[in-house]
Amino acid sequence: MFCKVNGMGLNGLNAYPVDVEIEISRGIERFDIVGLADAAVKESRERIKSAFRSSKIRFPSASVIINLAPADVKKSGSFNDLPIAAAVMQAAGEIPPAPDDCAFIGELSLGGEVRGVNGVLPMTITAKNHGIKTLFVPKENAYEASVVSGIDVFGIDTLDRLRQFLNGAVRLEKMPPYVPKAAPASDGLDFADVRGQPFAKKALEVAACGGHNVIMIGSPGSGKSMLAKRIPSILPAMTFEESIETTNIYSIAGMVNKDAPLITSRPFRSPHHTVSTAGLTGGGGIPRPGEISLAHNGLLFLDELAEFPRLTLEVLRQPIEDKKVSISRASGTVTYPCSVMLVAAMNPCPCGYYGHPTKKCVCSKKQVSQYLSKISGPLLDRFDLHIEIAPVEYQSLASQKKEEPSSMIRERVQRAREIQNERYRGTGINCNAALTPDILREVCVMTDGARELLGEVFDRLGLSARAYDKILKVARTVADMAGSREIDRAHISQAVRYRTLDRKFWVNE
Repeated sequence: MFCKVNGMGLNGLNAYPVDVEIEISRGIERFDIVGLADAAVKESRERIKSAFRSSKIRFPSASVIINLAPADVKKSGSFNDLPIAAAVMQAAGEIPPAPDDCAFIGELSLGGEVRGVNGVLPMTITAKNHGIKTLFVPKENAYEASVVSGIDVFGIDTLDRLRQFLNGAVRLEKMPPYVPKAAPASDGLDFADVRGQPFAKKALEVAACGGHNVIMIGSPGSGKSMLAKRIPSILPAMTFEESIETTNIYSIAGMVNKDAPLITSRPFRSPHHTVSTAGLTGGGGIPRPGEISLAHNGLLFLDELAEFPRLTLEVLRQPIEDKKVSISRASGTVTYPCSVMLVAAMNPCPCGYYGHPTKKCVCSKKQVSQYLSKISGPLLDRFDLHIEIAPVEYQSLASQKKEEPSSMIRERVQRAREIQNERYRGTGINCNAALTPDILREVCVMTDGARELLGEVFDRLGLSARAYDKILKVARTVADMAGSREIDRAHISQAVRYRTLDRKFWVNE
């Protein structure tokens, strides 16, 4: 007897439909799975047999062959247990034939329980796009799958429960569509806690408005980490599309909150400087997303930048530019998105006091040069804003004056980002930092004074073509904050002020 059940496959973020075909025939009792299945899929034979015994469901005493189509695509993971079990039950007459618009996802335990799996959200989205109307998933993943509208989701806790439901013996309620709650503006960290540092605060506001990358350099205790950890409190709200993109990545990584499956707050990732290259960019036998992808549509903070291995930092150059990271293995290539706002902080030398106005640096000229050389020119060029964080003066720390709270800054950031959303609607671009060369000149219209000033700066500082583009993008953000359609001389001047630190520290000693 032949029959077919719909399942799903997953390779990185790319989900695809899988036809679980089964043939039961007379002959020596056997249970084979074909269709380019990996070890985890082939091991499902023992899990399914044990689950059938524990659930008191008859397993056919015959030759059972399962084919996972398309047969030329590698199948991995344990989420094919449930569709294979459903196919066996259907072929053995334990359940009626499943409709063509019905699909199954889930892992089975030896006791017959249906366990949760990773990657349910991208598989649910793909299932809907391929005409699936009803989806059976593990009960603990049902809330996550309900994020997708237009598809009926049923949470299954045991194999026997599924059999009884399909036979009409029990009733199951479909999971109601998930309605996300408004994301909190911050987690308690507020710019009102930061005393002084008006230049740095303004620069970070500009960075948040345009999604620009920032590097901060300053002595220990000047407030670099304190400032960076408060940037999420001023970032604009996520759009629904951004929430889905980010949640897809967290679903694959198994990091979705079961009580709030849709990520509505921009991620903040801050890996330690001992992180491996694979941990930062992604990797493994079955490629998993790294920190840079987990920060997609959010912020990646690299504290003590010069302490990271140079090779690890250099690997970031292409993902930062392309907004995606590709991981190649023998089984294929997986691509994860990584559109992040990169924020880095570092000391100017090993002791931390090079250039300090009152404390003497104890490092030699060679030590300073070697320390700074850990950050290569090409990597430094990928930061849109370079900010020197000066030591906080006593008057600022002792002042009773209230600092501006994050809520007020966030309102201005949101207004500037809405201008950009309207300007780039339908282009796939969500902020000025993501501007592509083909439309850069079109949207960065300069006055004659601005064009003249930028030409002078380009020649005097010997800027690269990338630095020229980044100054234009930052100037576009400054103009948006001022509500100006054109970039004028003042906007270029402000953008250039955020681009000169490499002339102070990264010089030939």
